[in-house]
Amino acid sequence: MTLRTKIIAGTIAAMSGWTSTAIAATEIQFWHAFTGRLGDLVAEQVDTFNKSQSDYKVVASHKGNYSETLNAGIAAFRANEQPNILMVFEVGTATMMAAKGAIKPVHELMTEVGATFDPSAYIGSVKGYYTSTDGKMLSLPFNSSTPVLWVNNDALKAAGVDPSTDMSTWEQVDAVLDKVKASGSKCPLTTAWQSWIHLENMSAYHDVPFATKDNGFAGLDTELALNGPVQVKHIQTMGDWAKEGKFMYAGRRNEGGANFRAGECALFTESSAGYAGIKAEAKFDFSVRPLPVWKGVDGAPQNTIIGGASLWVMQGHDAEEYKATAAFLNFLSSSNIQAKWHQDTGYLPITIAAGEKTKADGFYDKNPGTDIAVIQMTAKEPTANSKGLRLGSFDQIRGIIDEELEAVWSGDKTAQAALDSAAERGNKLLRRFEQANR
Repeated sequence: MTLRTKIIAGTIAAMSGWTSTAIAATEIQFWHAFTGRLGDLVAEQVDTFNKSQSDYKVVASHKGNYSETLNAGIAAFRANEQPNILMVFEVGTATMMAAKGAIKPVHELMTEVGATFDPSAYIGSVKGYYTSTDGKMLSLPFNSSTPVLWVNNDALKAAGVDPSTDMSTWEQVDAVLDKVKASGSKCPLTTAWQSWIHLENMSAYHDVPFATKDNGFAGLDTELALNGPVQVKHIQTMGDWAKEGKFMYAGRRNEGGANFRAGECALFTESSAGYAGIKAEAKFDFSVRPLPVWKGVDGAPQNTIIGGASLWVMQGHDAEEYKATAAFLNFLSSSNIQAKWHQDTGYLPITIAAGEKTKADGFYDKNPGTDIAVIQMTAKEPTANSKGLRLGSFDQIRGIIDEELEAVWSGDKTAQAALDSAAERGNKLLRRFEQANR
C-alpha cells in the first residue's frame, strides 16, 4: 500500500469513526399538545436538554389539542408506532391506567434504568393525582395548573370599581359584575374550561364530592355527584348572569382567553397557566386573584385541584431509549428547569425545590399574585373530595357536561335539570368503563 493510499484509507477510517460517533445519540420521540407561547417554551426545554449532552436526542412533535394528542397516542400504539413519551391531560389518567399493556409506569422505568428518582421531591397535591393506590408514581407531572380569577384592572376602573375591591366570594363578584355591566361592558365575565373550573374545581374548593368513591380514586364503581346543592346554586347563578348579560360564554376550551387578552372582558376564570399568554399579549394592567367561593359552605375554601397534563412512558422500546427517556424526565424535574418553567408559564412548580428556588429568586415579590395558584393548592391537606378526579371515559363525560352547561347558558334548561341529565348520561359511560376494565 502506497503512502497516499494509506493516508486515504486512514482518512476514510477517521471519517467513519466520526460519522458513527455523530449518529450514536439515542433518539426518542415526545408527543405533546402545545402551540403558541407554550409550544415555544417546550421547544426551548427540548433544545436545552439536547445541547446539554451528546448521548440522547429528544424529538418533540405537536399532535393537536389534549384530546387529539391522546387519541393519536392510542392509534399509534395500536399500529406499533407509539412515541417514547406521550403527554396526556389529567382527565385521561384513568384511561392510561387501564391501558396496562401500553404504558411503563415511571417508577418502574426509573428502577429498571437505575436512575436517581425521589417521589418525595414532588408537591403532594400534584403527585397524588398521578400515583397508584399504593403510592407509586405512574406518570411524571409536567404542566400542572389550577384555576384562578384574572382581573382587567383598567376595565374595573372604567366601570368605577376600585381594582383592589375584595372579590374572594361569588357574592362580591356579583356586585362587581353589576357595575361593570352598567358601564356598558359587553363582557363583564368570561371563562375557559367551564367544566374544569365551574364544576370540578368548584366542587373541590367547597369540599363537596364531584363523584362517589372519593371522586373515583377508591374504585371503578363510582357515580357522578355533580348535581348537589352547591353545584346547582353555582351553575344556576351563572345561568342567570348569562341571561342578564353579565357572563359571556365563548366556548368549551379557552376561546374566552382571546377576548380577555384583547381587553374586552373585566373578569376571567382561567388556569394559572394563562399567565404566559396574558403577560405576552395584554395591553392593560392586570392582576390575579384566588378563585372565589360561596359564603356559608362548610370547609370552603378547601383546595383547588390540578389541570394540565403528565408525561406517560410507552411500552415497546429498547433499553437505550428507556435510558434516554429517564434522563429527559429527570432533566424536566430538575430545580432550575422547573423553576424557569413555573416562572415563564404560570404552571405550578411540580417540585418543592423549584418552588423554594422561585421564592428565593424574588419572583413572587416582583410579580405579585403569581404565588396564588401554589397557595390555593397547598394551603390545606387535600380531602377525599379535593384530591382530584379519576374517572374513566372522562373526556367524553366532559363533552356531556359541556352540552348540558350550554343549555343552561342559553336558558333552555335549569341548572338542576341540566346537572341531573349530565349525571345520568355520564354514569352510563362510567358503567361501560367499569365493565370493560374489571
